[in-house]
Amino acid sequence: MTILNATLQKFGYPGSVICDFDHWVVLIRPVQVTLASAVIAAKSDVVSFGALRPDQMAELSSVIQRFESVVAGGFGAEKFNYLGLMMVDPNPHFHAIPRYRAPVSYLDKWFTDERFPKPPALDVVNECSIEMLHTLRKDLALRFKS
Repeated sequence: MTILNATLQKFGYPGSVICDFDHWVVLIRPVQVTLASAVIAAKSDVVSFGALRPDQMAELSSVIQRFESVVAGGFGAEKFNYLGLMMVDPNPHFHAIPRYRAPVSYLDKWFTDERFPKPPALDVVNECSIEMLHTLRKDLALRFKS
């Protein structure tokens, strides 16, 4: 059962879901820092990583492995950065930022990673229409299933 915590609400659950796991959910990030930026969020209502149960923490590894496999295989991401800040959105979650050495084309739009190989800047973004985000979310969801 998914608890609709404040973080899931903020990131548009359930309409933003890419893939749903037992204890975690992968959501399309509404602001694309790089192509296929996502949020990996706990379904729990706890407000610190330390409060997650061992089974919840154990599943996170397979969620991240699947995310990296899908995005590297589908879009050519070379590295992945995970930001677990929880300063505004209180429940455990990571901003998952795929990293690209060169621009990547998706639906006739070029996505750049302006700061590669330095840490990502969340205020340097690739603008996307709502329609493009919706298509990207569906595309990623299909890739997660295959």
